[in-house]
Amino acid sequence: MRILITGAAGNLGSFLTRHLLGSPHELNLLIHNRPIPFDADAEPNVRVFRADLALPETLAEPCNGVDVVVHFAGVLFAPRPERFLPTTNVTYVENLVAAALAAGVGKIILTSFPHVEGESTPADRAIGSLDGEPDSVHARTRLAAERHLFAACEGTVTVPIALRPGMIYGRGVLMIEAARWLMRRRLMAVWRRPTWIHLLALPDFLRCVVAAAEKPEARGVYNLGDDDPLTLQRFLFEIAAHWGYAAPPFLPGWTFYAAAAAVEMYAAAFRTAAPITRDFIRIGMASYCGDTTRMKAELVPALAYPTLREGIALL
Repeated sequence: MRILITGAAGNLGSFLTRHLLGSPHELNLLIHNRPIPFDADAEPNVRVFRADLALPETLAEPCNGVDVVVHFAGVLFAPRPERFLPTTNVTYVENLVAAALAAGVGKIILTSFPHVEGESTPADRAIGSLDGEPDSVHARTRLAAERHLFAACEGTVTVPIALRPGMIYGRGVLMIEAARWLMRRRLMAVWRRPTWIHLLALPDFLRCVVAAAEKPEARGVYNLGDDDPLTLQRFLFEIAAHWGYAAPPFLPGWTFYAAAAAVEMYAAAFRTAAPITRDFIRIGMASYCGDTTRMKAELVPALAYPTLREGIALL
C-alpha cells in the first residue's frame, strides 16, 4: 500500500514512519515547517511532501495514489488553545478529508483519544460513541473532527477509522520525557483526586495503527489500551521509583490551573511554547478508560505489553 502520514516530522508520526521503513509499504510523508528527523532521501520507499493543512490546494499531490491516510498533525504546546484548536483540530481535518475523498483514498485513520466521550472509568468505560459531551476544548474539537470524518465518508468508497489510544508510553514519547525532565528537577507534582488513565505501550500502539491500515475489515471507532487501567497517581509513583526519583508530592488542584495560567500568559507575551495550559490541565484531570473489546477482536488480539509491569522496561 501507499500510506500518507501527516505530521510525519512530529513525535508519534515519526515513530510510525520509522516503524514502517522496513515494511513493504510506500510512504508519503507530509511535513510543514519541521524537517523529517532522519535522512528520508536514503529510503527507497519514502516521498516527502511539504504542505499546509490550512491550504487545501497543497494537499492534492500528497493524497494522489494513496491507499491509507494516517493523520497525526496538529498543534499542542501553544497558549490559549481555545483560539486555535477549532482550526487545527477541525478545519485541518476537514481540508484533509476533502482532499483524500477527491483522490479516492481507501481509508482515513484519525488518531484521537478516549476523552472525547467525557469522563470514563473502569466501571463505566468509553464505548466508542460519537455522542460524548467532553469539558475540554481539546476533546470537544477532536470529537467534532471525528464526527466530520464519519459523516463525510458516508456513501463513499473511503473507510473512516478513529483510533482512541490512552496514554502512550515509551522512551522518546513527549509526555513521558516531560515527566522525566520534571521529576529529575523535583518539579513534578500531582493532585489528590484519583484520576483513572488507560495506558498503552508505544510498540503496541504502532501495531494497532498498522493493523488498522492493513486489515480490510477494520472500520469505525477503536479504543486502544492495555489490560490494567490504573490511576495517574499510581503511574507517576511507579515510574518515579523505576527512574530512581522522589515520588511527586500532592498539591491542591487549583495550583495546577494557576501554574498553567501563568505559563500561558508568559508564552503569549514572549511568543514561546506553552508546555501546560489550563485546558491541558482540564483534560488531564479527567478520568478515561476505554472498552478495548473491538481492538482485541479486530486489530491486535494479544498485546506485547499487557500491563505496566511488562512495559516499564520501555522507559
